[in-house]
Amino acid sequence: MATDYDAPRKNEEEVEQDSLEELKARRAEASGSSEVDEDENAAAEDFELPGADLSGEELSVQVIPAQDDEFTCSVCFLVQHRSRLAGAVDGKPVCRDCAE
Repeated sequence: MATDYDAPRKNEEEVEQDSLEELKARRAEASGSSEVDEDENAAAEDFELPGADLSGEELSVQVIPAQDDEFTCSVCFLVQHRSRLAGAVDGKPVCRDCAE
C-alpha cells in the first residue's frame, strides 16, 4: 500500500472512524456481489485451443543412452554427470540436489 508522506496526519479517532466505515463498505460490497466462483478445472475442460488436435502427430526423438560418466538419480530420475553424485541411498545413486 502506498503512503503519502505529505498528507496531513489523522489522530486515532479519525483513523478508527475511517476503519469502521471502510469495513462497512467492504461488507456491503461482499454481500452485494453476485459473482459465481467457477471451478478452474471445469472451465479448462470446456476450453479448446484452435487446431489442438494432435492425435495424428508422431514424435521423433533420438534417445542417447547414458554415458560412462553419467548416472540416473534414484530420487528425481534425471541423468546427471558423475561430478553431481552426492552419494548413495540404499545402494542407489542420489544427486546433490536431492541429497540436500
